[in-house]
Parts: sequence; structure tokens; C-alpha cells
Amino acid sequence: MIELENSAAPATQLGNIVEITPENFQQALLEESQKRLVVVDFWADWCAPCKALMPILEKLANEYNGQILLAKVNCDEQQAIAAQFGVRSLPTVALLKDGQPVDGFMGAQPESEIRQMLEKHLPKEHEVAFQQAQEKLANGELEDACALLNAAHLADPKRSDIALTFADVLIELGNLEAAHAVIGSIPLQDQDAQYNRIKAKLELAEDAVDSPELKSLEEQLAKSPDDAQLSVELAVQYSQVNRHEEALELLLACLRKDLNAAEGEAKKTMTDILFSLTNSDALKAKYQRKLYTLLY
Repeated sequence: MIELENSAAPATQLGNIVEITPENFQQALLEESQKRLVVVDFWADWCAPCKALMPILEKLANEYNGQILLAKVNCDEQQAIAAQFGVRSLPTVALLKDGQPVDGFMGAQPESEIRQMLEKHLPKEHEVAFQQAQEKLANGELEDACALLNAAHLADPKRSDIALTFADVLIELGNLEAAHAVIGSIPLQDQDAQYNRIKAKLELAEDAVDSPELKSLEEQLAKSPDDAQLSVELAVQYSQVNRHEEALELLLACLRKDLNAAEGEAKKTMTDILFSLTNSDALKAKYQRKLYTLLY
């Protein structure tokens, strides 16, 4: 671990770019590198290649807003820090993670090569989304977390930790059909204690939604499949227990037979259900398109 004596200073909120001094060394290089990638740029005012490189690094620091910290070390003013890193020529760039150098280069480099080097050490987009989702969950923001988890799961469906967290949130939001599909995608080798817990939670939730009233309507509709009013009533019941896709499919089937089914109740109910869904719910766009196709 890199250390520097007498480097403690009151912590301040760091942005994307910071000038390094002995006072902020501990926070900016050591503590901050525990949270994100720190790009240390060793430069001097007399160094022409340094002045060519610095705007590129500043541009990237601002572009990767919050993912990296550009820490600029003026080697004429901070000779002790430069010596501690063993800097022998300028410009020199070091990448820090967890207080340790993990990569770097000497001399001016084109933006494309610097970007490629950074990408090797930065978290992937789905990892960032997963981390943000966990922060949302900690704050009780389930719908926002669900949207982030959906994006992360689509980007990397093989990550079972993402899938299980996503399924758990879907259950909390009552989207049991989607949760069932996500749970079903978990490979056997990842069916651990967390998987069993969430699967049991899903089964309990599914059992709870099969009320006697709902079952009775299903039985009635099975006997009278052309009864549009029964279809509307059953769709409402499905929607109330968050079985939205079944509800929408049932109403769509009615509307395919008659756009004025149940004296217009089928269309109104379908519109109401679609309106109740969040914009991040894939069902909303899917069935809006299907309804639009029928109507126009």
C-alpha cells in the first residue's frame, strides 16, 4: 500500500478532477481509489507533452463522470509524491485501484489508446446498473431499482446474482409472471440458498393470488368462453393480483372478436390496465402496440 507521512486532511467531496497536495494525498489517492479508478497524471509546466496530454485526460474524466478521478500531480511542486511513485520521466500516468497501481504509461498517448486502457479497469455498464439498483433498494425505491435490474439482467443474463435480485424485486412489486420467468433462467449450479429462498417466496406469492373468487370466474369462463363480461371481470381480478399479462391477453382476445365487447368495457379495462403500468414495464409498450393495431 502506498503511504505518505502527515497526509491526513479533513475529507471534502471530490469531483472528477483534483490537484494533489500532501494535505489531500490520503483522501484523493488512497481512500478514493477504494471507491473508483484514480488516474494520476504526473506533469510539469515546462513539459510540452504533458500539456498535450492533460486536456485528453480532463476530457475523459468529465466524460466518465463519477467513474474516474483525475488526480494531477505537479512534479515541480510535489517532488516527494513523484519520488514515492518512482517517476523518472514526464508525463507519467498511473492508474490506482484499492491504493495500488494497476496500470499506466509514460509519454503522451492518443485518446483511443488511453480510453482502451481505462475500459479494462472500469466496471461494465450492467455492473454500474446493478450497483445503482442496490442503492435504490436500500432507499426503498423499488420501481427505479427494478428498471435498473432489468437493464443489467438483459445485458448479462448469465449473472445469477443480478437475476435473483431482479426476481426478488419483481415479487415485491407483484409481477409474478416475470419473476417466474427470471427464476426459471437460473442454471442448476447457481441454485443456492438465495435461489431457494426467492423461489419459495415466489411460490407463496403465487398461492396467495389464486383466490376462490378468481378460480370461480376461471371456471365460469371455461364453460362460457364467449362471455365478454366474464372475461372483463376475470381480467380485473387478474390485474388486481398483478397478473397483468394474463389480463391483457384475455381482453385482447375479446377485442379481436368485437371492438365493442362488453359494451365497451373490454376496451376501457384494457386501457386502464395499460395506464396503471409503469413506463419501464415491457408489457405496457407491447400491449399498447397490439391495441393500437386493432383500433387503427
